[in-house]
Amino acid sequence: QVQLVESGGGLMQPGGSLRLSCAASGSVFTITAMGWYRQAPWKQRELVGSIPRGGNTNYTDSVKGRFTISEDNAKNTLYLQMNSLKPEDTAVYYCTAHAVMNVGDTTIDLDYWGQGTQVTVSS
Repeated sequence: QVQLVESGGGLMQPGGSLRLSCAASGSVFTITAMGWYRQAPWKQRELVGSIPRGGNTNYTDSVKGRFTISEDNAKNTLYLQMNSLKPEDTAVYYCTAHAVMNVGDTTIDLDYWGQGTQVTVSS
């Protein structure tokens, strides 16, 4: 089991910056990738960006050049630095982790989600 706890959301004016954090605990050694999703009111949840273990980050087009995903492996923490915020970035942001477990000859893929943190961009 992996537990994810997000923090850092809040209210920000357009053009401002926020940094979200996601602390992972539990069986973190099983994690193969982490990422951030967001869900705005009345919209489907969308992928903001992700980072595989030892790989490169990727982002959805609407946040490229403004958002940066990074991780501190020593602290088992994932970050989402959000700059030049826009009202359309308003959403609940979720941290997610993909884990792989080998049980005997069986490989099990698991996806974990945090509880979400609200980001509101408004003047």
